[in-house]
Amino acid sequence: MADVAAQLKPEVVPAYIASSVLDGQAREEAMGMMRRLAEHVRNSTTDQADGNWQEPVENYADEELFRAEVETVFKRIPLPLALSCELPGKNTYKALEAVGVPVVITRDAKGEVHAMLNVCRHRGALICAQGHGESRALTCPYHAWSYGLDGELRGIYGESTFGEFDKSERSLIQLPVVEAAGLIFVCLTPGLQIDIDSWLGDFKPILEGLKLDECHLYSSRMMPGPNWKVTIEGYLEGYHFASLHPNTVFKTNLSNTAIFDGYGPHERVAFALRNLENNLKEGKDVEELDPSANVGAIFWIFPGMSFAGAMRERMTCSLVLPTTRVDESMSEQRVLTRKPITDDNREELATFADFFYDVTYEEDYITGYGVQKGVRNVGGTTQIYGRNEPGVQYAHATINRLMEENHVEGMALPKRA
Repeated sequence: MADVAAQLKPEVVPAYIASSVLDGQAREEAMGMMRRLAEHVRNSTTDQADGNWQEPVENYADEELFRAEVETVFKRIPLPLALSCELPGKNTYKALEAVGVPVVITRDAKGEVHAMLNVCRHRGALICAQGHGESRALTCPYHAWSYGLDGELRGIYGESTFGEFDKSERSLIQLPVVEAAGLIFVCLTPGLQIDIDSWLGDFKPILEGLKLDECHLYSSRMMPGPNWKVTIEGYLEGYHFASLHPNTVFKTNLSNTAIFDGYGPHERVAFALRNLENNLKEGKDVEELDPSANVGAIFWIFPGMSFAGAMRERMTCSLVLPTTRVDESMSEQRVLTRKPITDDNREELATFADFFYDVTYEEDYITGYGVQKGVRNVGGTTQIYGRNEPGVQYAHATINRLMEENHVEGMALPKRA
């Protein structure tokens, strides 16, 4: 790991570009975050939980528990599978696999959003390859059956020779979907209802204040990782910055200097940037500072969507989801910008995207693979999270709570220390 970090020279660490996007209550929230962090910088302190938390290592490797997590949590809650800016206009779509389920999300000719199983109702072939596209119809590559972007079966190749049947019974299988705060939430179980106001709660106005619906998508890349819980932990604490990221993240962020706020299942973790430390050393008034240039905030939507740098001009958005195996996850890492993408900023955005992909995978995820191997060999023990890791503790408490609330008889529950 040290060799990898050394290869990422300090001069290639992208600059953080402040933004004036925050206004009204969103700016007040950001100012409050900066004031709290300033106190921690002055006092060499950090937000703390009431005590330590111990998590049995079996909860990262148990096959039965993993199946229960998928069935009772991931397939029942609203998953933020797309950003509004990923479907920027009419007749656009995004196809992906979420926890082994093939999904296609569309914005039809009326601008309305739909989500469906990406499965042809003829012979079950996948209709769309993973990724983004623009089309007035979704056509299966196997036998050319075609569907409208609302999922309705519209065309059958060789229909006169196929034989009669009720077309209305062969439309794509609809999934519950809601668009809110610049995000598109999908439930993987047909027929369930999404109450997005209840699910997001007090976190919804905070997300709305980020104006994600005004962003532009620069890039989207997939990143393999270890067990999903091992993976999300790295997004929710800055305790590791000095040791794991000495030549990258630690160049711009203080280590072990953070604030935490929980909002139902979701949370916000914010780190003090070196800009804040330097400004305080120079005697500058916190009230005169720009929070987007001094606060490194993570806005985290359960079960695994992280916005890093969302108060700035450009940001990364990562969604961590399990695959069909307990020891694997797949992350989609996107780079968003508040300014339209042009020839003038394309090269800079490419550098930004490559930097964060490399740091996340080569430093965080490679270390996570080691953690995954470790927990398979120390059965009967626990992981311990410090008082200075409240975000990680909160995530595990939320997982345990949702597993218990949605428990189905015969399915496993998380072990407790």
